[in-house]
Amino acid sequence: MKFKKFSAILLACGIMVGALSGCAANKTAEGNNVKAKQEELVFVNFRDIRDLNPHLYAGEMYAQEMIYESLVNITENGYEPCLAESWDISQDGKVYTFKIRKGVKFSDGNVCDANAIKANFDAIIENKSRHTWLEMMSLLESVKTIDDYTLEIKLSKPYYPMLTELGVTRPFAMISPAAMKDGSTKDGVKEHIGTGPYVLKEFVTDEYAIFEANENYWGEKPKVKKITVKVIPDNQTRILALEKGEIDLIYGKNMIDADAINKYKDSDKFEIALSEATSTRQIVLNTTDEVLKDTAVRKALQYGTDKKAISDGIFYGLEKPADTLFSKTVKYCDINLTSYDYNKDKAASVLEEAGWKLGSDGIREKDGKKLELALLYNSNSVTEKAIAELMQGEYKNIGINLSIKGEEEQSYRDNMKAGNFDMVFNISWGTPYDPQSSLAAMRKPVYGDYAAQQGLTDKKEIDDAITNILTSTNEEERQKLYSFVLTRLHEDAVYIPLTYECNKAISKKGLKGVQFTQTQYEVPFSKMYVE
Repeated sequence: MKFKKFSAILLACGIMVGALSGCAANKTAEGNNVKAKQEELVFVNFRDIRDLNPHLYAGEMYAQEMIYESLVNITENGYEPCLAESWDISQDGKVYTFKIRKGVKFSDGNVCDANAIKANFDAIIENKSRHTWLEMMSLLESVKTIDDYTLEIKLSKPYYPMLTELGVTRPFAMISPAAMKDGSTKDGVKEHIGTGPYVLKEFVTDEYAIFEANENYWGEKPKVKKITVKVIPDNQTRILALEKGEIDLIYGKNMIDADAINKYKDSDKFEIALSEATSTRQIVLNTTDEVLKDTAVRKALQYGTDKKAISDGIFYGLEKPADTLFSKTVKYCDINLTSYDYNKDKAASVLEEAGWKLGSDGIREKDGKKLELALLYNSNSVTEKAIAELMQGEYKNIGINLSIKGEEEQSYRDNMKAGNFDMVFNISWGTPYDPQSSLAAMRKPVYGDYAAQQGLTDKKEIDDAITNILTSTNEEERQKLYSFVLTRLHEDAVYIPLTYECNKAISKKGLKGVQFTQTQYEVPFSKMYVE
């Protein structure tokens, strides 16, 4: 009896110890799960990461920013060191000497020194024709190493946006030379190996990609150790996935519609973040068109466009009405220009004075020519179609017959570049490319600007001023030239600025550090953490 009782006591104690051990194990497991969850983040994009070769343009820029780095970073306070810890610019503005940061390695363990960076420049220059949108490529004379940690870049002329072009996501991002194909990147790379805070671990086309923190990273280690990017093309499906807790963050100016922002702005489950203006949504007017070559018609369209109705009715006021081609928050663009405020009576009187008389059908005509125009938009953009339909109704009120036509993205871009349009939707290059890159591209058939401006009598004067802007070494002179160009384009009424786009984010409560950078395509995951 005593033995049995003693055995029962031992058994009971064993059960209690086991239970306590189990509880402790469960708590430890729960703690580990919480910690793991805090170190992981599930992001979403409308398409997969594609080819992340940093010297080409197919890959998603947010993903390239995670893996690769450049010589300098662009911040709200100007340029900051990155792979270059310092630099000097010669007095004539033609020679840049970079001191390369010591102790930096690519994620494959290879050293990132001046020789590795020179190998990257050689690969980029080999494919020079692909990068002619960058003005510096036409001015580049030589790139050479002075020693293992000093790099010299020489230009034929001074070029003030030089550091900006070296600091943007591509093509001047550095890949491990060991990942190149015989020293080249123009025909692809072996692996995606950079010096950035993350490395690509797994990728399934059209499904997901997994990034993990780079153990070799020279900078501050990111708190989020693993990032899974899910591919969800549909906007509503993305929102549903966020509500169900399947994703933690939606980020990007084209990833979230105004309805979603408006719906969740007072939510106790999600956080909303909006950036300052990043770019300008606009309509480009083709001045070679038989009707639009008349400046009066272009100005009437300006007065006849209700930007506030577009801002409030389509964007819930999130995208503010645009008065000028670039927001005043963009450097060099805060100049004294009189905006074309919405005034349909003014629009009608401008047309009347120019000889465009109302016909019996309500459409104006002049010299037997009807005031009829066509607006081309990207059929993949629901927003552009909605704006086009709104403008169609507004213009009819002042006697203009506007037909609207949507084309799939590539066809739309091809026709825009070729000048096959009366009016076409476009967006400025945005931060940090505005205003310099947007203006520089107007001198060449890059987008629709070049073709659209061919009917301007002062086209050469504008182009010459833009060229002088880019090579100016005097800040005061540069501002005067910018003021001249922006004033001429405004008075020539070539562009109808509609709204200022902004970057947007919706995240789960508890995800901190969700912010925006000067590079609108970057998602700063390394700044984020979970409380």
